[in-house]
Amino acid sequence: MTTDTLRSAPDAPPPGETVATAQADPRPRLVVGMAAGQLGLFLALLTPILVSLQLKVQSIVPEDDQVTSLGIVTTTGSVAAMLANPFFGRLSDRTTSRFGRRRPWLVLGMMGLLLGLVIIATASSVAVMTVGFVIASASANAALAAFVATVADNVPERKRGKISGLLGIMQNLAPTAGTWIAKSFTDQMLLLFLVPSVIGVLLVIGYVLVLPDKPLDQKPAREGFKAVLRTYWVNPRQHPDFAWAWLSRFLLTLANWMFTTFRLIYLQHEMRLTAAEATETLATGVLIYGVCVMGSAQSAGWLSDRFGRRKPFIAVAALLFGLGMLILSRSDTIAMFYGAEIVLGLGFGVYLGVDLALVIDVLPDPENPSKDLGIFNIAMSAPQIFAPALGALLISLGGGHNYSILLITSSLVCLGGALAILPVRKVR
Repeated sequence: MTTDTLRSAPDAPPPGETVATAQADPRPRLVVGMAAGQLGLFLALLTPILVSLQLKVQSIVPEDDQVTSLGIVTTTGSVAAMLANPFFGRLSDRTTSRFGRRRPWLVLGMMGLLLGLVIIATASSVAVMTVGFVIASASANAALAAFVATVADNVPERKRGKISGLLGIMQNLAPTAGTWIAKSFTDQMLLLFLVPSVIGVLLVIGYVLVLPDKPLDQKPAREGFKAVLRTYWVNPRQHPDFAWAWLSRFLLTLANWMFTTFRLIYLQHEMRLTAAEATETLATGVLIYGVCVMGSAQSAGWLSDRFGRRKPFIAVAALLFGLGMLILSRSDTIAMFYGAEIVLGLGFGVYLGVDLALVIDVLPDPENPSKDLGIFNIAMSAPQIFAPALGALLISLGGGHNYSILLITSSLVCLGGALAILPVRKVR
């Protein structure tokens, strides 16, 4: 971003304090705006991944090629997401626009996401879908990098568990809302993509309007190519807590997306449901899942702040999520599917209730959080590169329509995510 009118930077914190520790409690309207922004961002991003992409692929690709085609589209988009998040995070930290460091990327990112989804909705080939999803994924992660940084900028450590829990609720309310919106537009492809994304854009713009985002007081020094490459690196020897927390998130996200990518197709294949029936069942399942997430996320966030502990919650969440995957592997009725959704929702809610708080607590550079948060978000985007291909491979090992191998493997990966959080020392 180029420099416009510059304003004064925030007052320096007292000696011995960082900006994060000197923060006042966020105002209620900021908390409401933050929650709405989280809901909007993930409503626009997750609805295509959970529903719209799968229905779009089925509309233009023969049945035998659908899993492979979906894997190509989502994997390519995930590569774009992985590269974009820390890159735009670094740009956000260094932006000197008169509108602030975060606001420009929140708006531009959401506009790019909307453009990408329009391209997907009107595509007539997998190649064009892939281009659209690359644009959508990269743009969404530009907005996401800026958004997560606003949490570090404005929320003190003593409140991070509660805010993390609230944002976890919004993140999982988003696919619930998106899936129910999708129910009404399964035969209207353009509206299927546009309605959730336009609502999401409006909610993020609402957050931008209440966000305190003071510009930098001076333009950062120019950096060379090596500095740009360091955008994608944090030394694990110098920052082992950050590295272990990164690995834990990577494994849990990998387990989640190994199944989520094929969730709708799973219902069609395993439960013998039509596309409309599967969408209806998925909507109900996601609603059950979302209710469980909302309750457990807020409770976990509050308890985490109350007891000053994060690690036990992450470990319990991973174990619950793994148990839910095992239940899914034995499910042969819709009722069992809903039961698994309850366990998965409880587990993932506990995880979301403390994950962001733990991440911010172990950042290498709390004063410039967006770049490191971008690297941390690679642990969320990188698994989406491998998960579709790995999931498709595991499904094929079972004869093409047998998901038990996929789900058992996901459960074991969750266990690894629980164990990875134990060596973290800075956070209890």
